[in-house]
Amino acid sequence: MTLAAPESTLARLRVSPGRGTWGPAALVCAGVVAAFLWCGVSVRDLCAFAAYVGGGVALPGTLLWRGLAGRGRSVGEEVAAGLALGYAVEVLAYIPARAVGVPLLVLVPPVVIVGVFAGVPGLRRHWRGCAGGERVPRWCAWALAGVVAYLVVWSTLFQYRVPVEAGYVDMPYHLAMVGEVRHHFPPTLPSVLGEPLAYHWFVYAEMAATSWVTGIEPVTLVYRLATLPMAVAMVVLVAALGRRLGGSWGAGIAAVGVTYFLFSPALVEGAVFSSRSMFTVSTSPTQTFGALLFVPVVLLLVGEGRAGPGRGGRAWWAALVVLLAALTGAKATYLPLLLAGLLVVIAVRVAVERRVRVAWLGVAVMTVGCLGFAQFVLFGQGAQGMAVSPFATMRTVWGAVAGVGMPELASVSAVPLVVLTAVHLFCLACVWAGLLGLGRRVLEPGAALLLGIGAAGIGAAVVFGHPAESQLYFLEAARPYLSVAAVCGVLAARQRVAWGRAAWLATAGAGGALLVSEVEFGGGALVRVVMPYLVLGVAALLLWRRGSVLAVVAVLAGYALPGSVRDVVAHVNPWAERRERSIPKGALEAGRWLRAHSAPGDVVATNLHCRYDWWQVCDSRHFWVSGFTERRVLVEGWAYAESTLSRARPFVRSYLAEPFVDRARLAANDVVFEAPTSENVRTLAQKYGVKWLFTGINPALEKFAQLRFRNATSSVYRLPER
Repeated sequence: MTLAAPESTLARLRVSPGRGTWGPAALVCAGVVAAFLWCGVSVRDLCAFAAYVGGGVALPGTLLWRGLAGRGRSVGEEVAAGLALGYAVEVLAYIPARAVGVPLLVLVPPVVIVGVFAGVPGLRRHWRGCAGGERVPRWCAWALAGVVAYLVVWSTLFQYRVPVEAGYVDMPYHLAMVGEVRHHFPPTLPSVLGEPLAYHWFVYAEMAATSWVTGIEPVTLVYRLATLPMAVAMVVLVAALGRRLGGSWGAGIAAVGVTYFLFSPALVEGAVFSSRSMFTVSTSPTQTFGALLFVPVVLLLVGEGRAGPGRGGRAWWAALVVLLAALTGAKATYLPLLLAGLLVVIAVRVAVERRVRVAWLGVAVMTVGCLGFAQFVLFGQGAQGMAVSPFATMRTVWGAVAGVGMPELASVSAVPLVVLTAVHLFCLACVWAGLLGLGRRVLEPGAALLLGIGAAGIGAAVVFGHPAESQLYFLEAARPYLSVAAVCGVLAARQRVAWGRAAWLATAGAGGALLVSEVEFGGGALVRVVMPYLVLGVAALLLWRRGSVLAVVAVLAGYALPGSVRDVVAHVNPWAERRERSIPKGALEAGRWLRAHSAPGDVVATNLHCRYDWWQVCDSRHFWVSGFTERRVLVEGWAYAESTLSRARPFVRSYLAEPFVDRARLAANDVVFEAPTSENVRTLAQKYGVKWLFTGINPALEKFAQLRFRNATSSVYRLPER
């Protein structure tokens, strides 16, 4: 069973396949090339990257997808899913290759796969496109191209064109992680020597593999190239999932639109009830990578007209095993969401049929096994600060709207938090109100799986807390699946109201949202925030009692339209405020010099720990020394260390205010830069194994260490041999 719209609906929405659908893709590719060249990427790097991702990842992955999972509805779906599967194979191959010290062995699997599919007669048919499959309608191809072009413009303005020295705060961290996985196995936290790595790092293995094979600088991959193919494939796969479950390409495009462009209504300034945008493509490569790997898993589970998983035999299971294995270290949010979806499917099957297929149980057991491996082996039982903390998300909102700071925020009454959580759920309903139209289709496995994933994502955002609000990544991870299910619900309820009336109601809803956002309600902070949403909620409730489900859906979506339009425009506003340079201009040059003149096992010491000198506390999200040098640092930035986040007390004190866990080590490190002597320099070398010092301009060090490099902002010293 699949979740499909009524046949009468499909008959009206089905569009005859058009020809020339590769034109939009070619136009977007040309735009991407122009954007990267404009942003300083060399022709050589572009060609090498395209050749490797195309020939070494996407091609073998597509052949495998066709051979293991069966042919998809379209070539675009097959290539996008194949790219995800190719990435999974690449990462799983790179890990043992790096472990034995021969990273270029990562090329063996793609060469073998291509050779086998070329040499075995029975497999050669998989080189051909979707025989008997449907061609993507021309209008659909242009719509997808438009979404991708939007993502490219956004990424170009706010990531690719931004100087490395002024990049997003977490970018040096990602760069440091790539350098760590590029040179070491098992990886540790490069900015704190010996700190265990309780973090999902597989995307960094992918970038490290690409760097080894192509010779492209990690900084170019992290800041420019690596995540764009993942983001593009994600757009295509969301459309493919919507097409498969909604029964039409119109459903697929609508699912993409809701996923990327419909956000929670924003009616009160400062009160952000987030539905978590998907625009974390460049700033969170782990989320982007995990999101891409997860969609093919869902495609495998919903099947093609089947009641559940496993009908494809051993080949089907092989594809699922590879993807789940890669998901264990891709992003920690996805396996828990998958398990929740599977448990909902199993519970519904037991309730409806008094039985459940063994295949569903098998996938659930595999997922539990992967979760256990991830938690106890990859993450070393670390939680990176994630903890059960009900209403933590709304506690942050309440602090913003009521002006309550830490530590008072930790003891706020539960009443405003519960009320704001209800408002948050109403805002999410404005985005995904189409779920109301599913009716009895919620009993079908496809719908139950999506709803289980979505409910887990929303529940995690309510129940869990994190010092840096990372619980919201669960909501972002669930966003595409709630969007697909909502579109399917709209299609299921389509016959109850005309589309013209729905458009009119959505417009009226948008007008209502604009009106109440301009009204100043009296009373305290809670009343001021809640009243606009309460007015709109009551109006929607009255309409529900007198109108159809789709009418309510249209009005609720209308409430979200004004804020969504503002956000969509803001994402590509070229006049938006730019980030200031937080990294000295000569730092990259100094870091590359040290990388070129040191061994991967050399340890570096630095006195650069804090991003800003003028903060009252040390913002220790400082990672560019380890990032630019690709070397392990005795102590650089400790904000994301497990030893820091595990001690953090959310809403009592910011995790950025947590001091370094090993005060003696930090003191021994810093005294060398503040008051160097032959004794403390020798201690650093003999006790901690430090060989290099990376700092600013510090002539006092020249008496005790050999100056090897200096520019206007940075100096590198070599310590005497022990």
